[in-house]
Amino acid sequence: MMDDLNGALSWICALGGLAAFGYRLPDLLRRKRDVALWALCVYFLCSGISFLVDLDALRVHISALFGLPNITSLIVQVAVVVLTAAQQVVLVYWSAPPDQAGRRAGRRVLFFGAALCVLVIASLAVSPVASAKTATSTILLSIQDGRYALYMSFYLVICGVGQFEAVRLSLRFTKMANRQWLKVGMRTVTVGAALVLVYCVVRSVQIAGTQLHYDASRLDPIQWSCGTVGALLQITGWTIPSWGIHLTRGAGWLRSYRSYLRLRPLWWALCQASPDIALDPPRSWARDLLPPRDPHYSLYRRVIEIRDGQLMLRTSLSLADFSRVARSLGLPEDPTSPLGEALQVRAVLNRPAEERDELADAAGLPARPPYDDFREEVEWLTQVASAFTALTQGRAVRAAAGVPW
Repeated sequence: MMDDLNGALSWICALGGLAAFGYRLPDLLRRKRDVALWALCVYFLCSGISFLVDLDALRVHISALFGLPNITSLIVQVAVVVLTAAQQVVLVYWSAPPDQAGRRAGRRVLFFGAALCVLVIASLAVSPVASAKTATSTILLSIQDGRYALYMSFYLVICGVGQFEAVRLSLRFTKMANRQWLKVGMRTVTVGAALVLVYCVVRSVQIAGTQLHYDASRLDPIQWSCGTVGALLQITGWTIPSWGIHLTRGAGWLRSYRSYLRLRPLWWALCQASPDIALDPPRSWARDLLPPRDPHYSLYRRVIEIRDGQLMLRTSLSLADFSRVARSLGLPEDPTSPLGEALQVRAVLNRPAEERDELADAAGLPARPPYDDFREEVEWLTQVASAFTALTQGRAVRAAAGVPW
């Protein structure tokens, strides 16, 4: 079960890293001098490669292609060191002052470059066992050899230093970020880096335990899960700023469309009484369920038209008329509440059309001024529309009970 889960996560990480690289590649072609973007694309590419070549379904074929047993282990380690360095460059360019970013990033590239050279040279002297068929069993068998255990320890130190710096720089940049999804992305990267750091620690304990003749295989699910989930969180975190804004826009689209529909009963009734308020003639209910091309603009128009309709109908209702209707229904006599506004509309619409045209003394009927914030205005009118619908649905019951309207 655990092997299947780790296999699935490895496939997701491999495809996710390569997909993220492909997604950002067009931006890279347009912004060829953006060092941070170059580094981010290198990170995605190496992350995808590091998981892809180590998949049990591919690693044997890749080794056969190169004619070197377990060459995938070295490819993975090289890719991980490169992506670790690339991650440092991105964080430095995002968090450091522009006049210092290049110098700081250069020092990190030199450090990881030198470490990578040592790692590759050391790999010529030691190599993992050639008989294991899976990546997990390869490492577990190989770290029993003292030389390979030392080699792996050096590799883990490189990774650990990089992930520790990733946590530190991500936390610092999160405080500086001024965009919501950028903060979310950096927090996700921080958690991912922390998990990969746990992987380095557990793997180091595993190596030490093996050298002391302790069966450390029981720790393998922990380190493997931390490494895979941590890498997946980092890939996700680096991509969140790109697609997170689309979630915000999508949520805003849905909110506008939902409010657009919820206001329709009130808007429809007002349009029937005063057709001139509508910029576009009302459509059938079924057609109006279809999302408009721009729900934000359509919602804005609907709010304006409702307010225009309310202003026109208020000239046909006096405060005394409103109070009389409210008392007859046992409702509060507050014309400025959502229920009061709905009752005003309902009371006027229940009059014959010829009576509506006769101007009444509406000077004593107070009106609530519109909100300055459009969202608050929409929320208020939504309550008015809900109250209007409730009054309309209860009309038959009141009539049957002999309650005067």
